[in-house]
Formats: sequence, C-alpha cells, structure tokens
Amino acid sequence: MTAALASMTGFARAEGEAAGATWTWELRSVNGRGLDLRLRLPPGSDALEPALREAAQKRLKRGNVTANLTIRREEQAKLAPDPAALEQALTLALTLQARIPGSPAPRAEALLALPGVLRPAAASPETDEQAEAVSAAIRAGFTAALENLAAARRAEGARLAAVLAGQLDEIAGLHDQASAEAADQPAAQRARLLENLQALLAESPPLPEERIAQEVALLAARSDVREELDRLASHIQAARALLAEGANIGRRLDFLIQEFNREANTLCSKSASTALTATGLRLKATIEQLREQAANIE
Repeated sequence: MTAALASMTGFARAEGEAAGATWTWELRSVNGRGLDLRLRLPPGSDALEPALREAAQKRLKRGNVTANLTIRREEQAKLAPDPAALEQALTLALTLQARIPGSPAPRAEALLALPGVLRPAAASPETDEQAEAVSAAIRAGFTAALENLAAARRAEGARLAAVLAGQLDEIAGLHDQASAEAADQPAAQRARLLENLQALLAESPPLPEERIAQEVALLAARSDVREELDRLASHIQAARALLAEGANIGRRLDFLIQEFNREANTLCSKSASTALTATGLRLKATIEQLREQAANIE
C-alpha cells in the first residue's frame, strides 16, 4: 500500500495537565525547502529541546514548523502574615486603645485586613518527581500534536493530489493538441520557404538546387518539435507515477516540473504557427499552476 501524499501546510493543537500544571502545544507548518523547526518554549524548558527535535525529524521531512508551548501553574496563591507589619499594626492599635478610655481591644480580623499585613506566601518548590511528570506529559503532548499535524497535512495532501491530477490531465490534453498542430509544421515551413525562394529567384541569379535543398532541410529540422513533445509525454507519465507513489515526492516533482518548463519553452521557440504558439503559451501557464501547487508537497 502506497503512503498518502502530504502537504507541508497544516495546524495542530494538543493540551493536557500533569502535577498541577496545564500545558498547550500549538504547531503551525508552511512550505520549506527542508525541515526547519522553530521551538518557542517558556523559560526553564530548554532541556526539552533535543528530544522534541528528534521526534519532529522522525515524523516530518520538510516544512517550516513553528511549535509554541504554553505552561500554566494552577497552584492557588497562599497568604501569610508579615511579622514586622503585624507587630507594627498591633502596637499602634494598642496605643490607640490605651489613649481612648473604654474602647474595645483590637480584633485580629481587623488587624489582618490592614494593607501590607498579609502577603502572598512563597510558592513551594517543585519536586523532582513533579518536574519529571510535567516534562514527560509535555513530551507526550508534543508527539500527539505532531500526529495531529501529520494528519492535517495528509488531508491537505489529498486535496492537492486531486488538483495536481487535474492539471496533469489538462497538460496532457494540451500536449495532444500541440502534437496535432505540429504534425504538418515541417511541410508547411518547406512549402513557405520554396515559395519565398521562387519569388527571390525571379529577380536574382539562380541558386544551386543542392543549396536550396540544404536550406529547406535545415529549416524543417529547426521547426520539428516531435522530440520536445515526446519528452513532455514522458514527463507527464513520470509525474503521474510520482503522484501514485505518494510520500516524500516534493523535491523530485519540483525537479520534474522544471523539465516540463524546458520543453514548453522550446516548443514555443520552434513554433511556426499562431495556433501552436497559442497552445504552447497555454502549456506554460498550466505548468506554472502545476509548479505552484507542487511547491506545497512534502
């Protein structure tokens, strides 16, 4: 069973929770000549990078991939009294009570409500076990996100495969049309040259018949596009075989389309008729559309 065609464009997201921390991966992929992974990790997560890069290289072959990791610690904030601020507030409250006869004693809740008496307590340090649990969950989440990204790229690849197959069919049709239009081109060129020569010979000293035959043969060879059309037909077959192969064909398809362009350019330069030139230009336009779509293939 052949592997599915994959695009280099896709998006994936994965999230989870471990040891009091929640994490989210977001992966975006676009076209690239090779595999370029850009990791955006929170401070303190640099130790994850080698394993993440190794996982990406095993799963993806080409594309510019941006991987963004967000980590949120869900530990509730704890409050603790500031001893110095509490002592100062209590001293002031007792001093005021002593100066105001019959006033009630200071209440604890009133003192604790004063600004600066209660402060956030320092967070308890993360244990090695908790850190390893979070790290393992994040690595597993990255693997899951990679799988989701690969699935998205395969789905886009299936759409591209249909588009590319349609464009190859259009190129094949234009090839057949060009073949029909070029079939009589050498004979037409020969007849046109002989007609022009007859007009010139009527006013000039006659040329040797051997020289005339050489010129006619040379012009006919220059206007013969059968080799270009044969090579183009071969390239179309090769491109269809690559699409059937599926996985990791992007570079080879790109090189092959360069050959498509070379044959179409030569066809236009050798054309001696308006119809064949028009068909050649349509070929070039369709081949360019094929190249643009093929640039998305992994």
